[in-house]
Amino acid sequence: MSNCIVLESLSKSFGSKDVLNEIRLQIPEGEFFGLLGPSGAGKTTLIKILTGQIGYQGTAKVFNEHCKDIGREIYSKVGMVLDNCGIYERLSCYDNLLLFCKLYSVPKSEIKVILDKVGLNKVGKMPAGRMSKGQKQRLLLARAVLHKPKLLFLDEPTSGLDPMTVEEIHNYLLELKRHGTTIFLTTHNMTEAYQMCDKIALLNEGYIVEYGEPEEICRKYNTENMITILCKDGKELVVPNRPDSAATISSCFEANKVETIHSSEPNLETVFKQLTGRGLL
Repeated sequence: MSNCIVLESLSKSFGSKDVLNEIRLQIPEGEFFGLLGPSGAGKTTLIKILTGQIGYQGTAKVFNEHCKDIGREIYSKVGMVLDNCGIYERLSCYDNLLLFCKLYSVPKSEIKVILDKVGLNKVGKMPAGRMSKGQKQRLLLARAVLHKPKLLFLDEPTSGLDPMTVEEIHNYLLELKRHGTTIFLTTHNMTEAYQMCDKIALLNEGYIVEYGEPEEICRKYNTENMITILCKDGKELVVPNRPDSAATISSCFEANKVETIHSSEPNLETVFKQLTGRGLL
């Protein structure tokens, strides 16, 4: 499988401030990748580099093309959902997409298809300025995937949305992945990243401090290695995750005492705090 994105010794400074430092990444085609970190960590800067908006030091390639040289052919393969992507609020939902159909030479018949996919088929005639935040976010996503991009950049795509809207957007993103779209997600929502991403990188003050599969990272930093049993009478039993605890755990099940049982793997938020001494917000 070829790589969609390749970064080698990538750095970026604004004046005396180092924003990205010696970033190295390879993201295969069809992967759902997450870049996690707090505000100001450098996430949006990296997206701007990868989409050819700003210069950089080192190597950054998208579809084997240097990001400094990105042209129409590469842009035709890319979709973006960014905070600063404007919507034409006086135009209807449908007409916002019609404009981009003309820009990308997409048949306008695709508008109805994509509106159905993102759950906006009932508000196609509504002026975008009257849409809710969740509806606008779906419109941004519809616009970004209208031309069937091979690479989709998402910058905090579900921030501030209600749980039902988030679930619907997640389901659609996973459908895109199944059809081969590479997805590059930036977020400080660790739960979202854990559920959605094949690989993640934790970014702090311009450095990648950890990289890998979410589950593997959490297991790697499981320093406690304990098992917690919540009994039906409300009592909690905590035992080491070792073979000599097997008899104790077995006796709880045999006595039908177990309400829940959990191992002690930390979540990504805890791992990030352990690595950096700070939270994500």
